[in-house]
This record gives sequence, structure tokens and C-alpha cells, in this order.
Amino acid sequence: MNSEYISISDINRIIKYTIEANENLRDVYIKGEISNLKFHSRGHLYFSLKDESSKINAVMFNYSRALVNYTPKDGDSVLVHGRISVYESSGSYQIYVDSMQLDGIGNLYV
Repeated sequence: MNSEYISISDINRIIKYTIEANENLRDVYIKGEISNLKFHSRGHLYFSLKDESSKINAVMFNYSRALVNYTPKDGDSVLVHGRISVYESSGSYQIYVDSMQLDGIGNLYV
């Protein structure tokens, strides 16, 4: 057994840098349905994007949200663009959304 222990912070940092080094995850387009939408007091959006069998957590900061021409809501089917990264303090990966378009009402919501 390896006796060189590393911290959880180090593990999360390594995973974050590994994901961010992957060019396929720096520029992704996703179609999904919004769920668990939360509006932060600073204007950020926190939500999940899901399809029939999976979900990914998402965040859209207020400077990107200002470019969206409608108010997102749970059940919206959307087309998003962003990058995948890791929020180090919780070790969770998510998409950082920089653009969003409405694509109708989601089938899962209906």
C-alpha cells in the first residue's frame, strides 16, 4: 500500500486540471431540460440539465445570464453552450454555461 497520502483538495485540483485540459470539454453544446432551478441574489442561476437517463449540474453567472432574452424556468428544454469543470470545494463537476436558448417545453416536464 502506498503510504504517501494526499489531501482531498489536491485530488479535486488534479481532477479539475485533468478535465480542463481536455479540449472536448472546453467547448460543449448540450440539449437538456432545466430542473431544480435556483436564482441567486447576485443574479447567478444554478440548475440541473437532464435527459431521459442522466443529469449534469449547471451554473450560469450573471454576466452570461444578461445575454439570455427570456426568464428560464423548470421544465424548459434548452440548448446551452459552455465548458465542463470542477468546483473544487465540493469536488463536483458541472457545466459553466455561457449561452442558453429556449428549445420549447421539455418532454420530461410534460
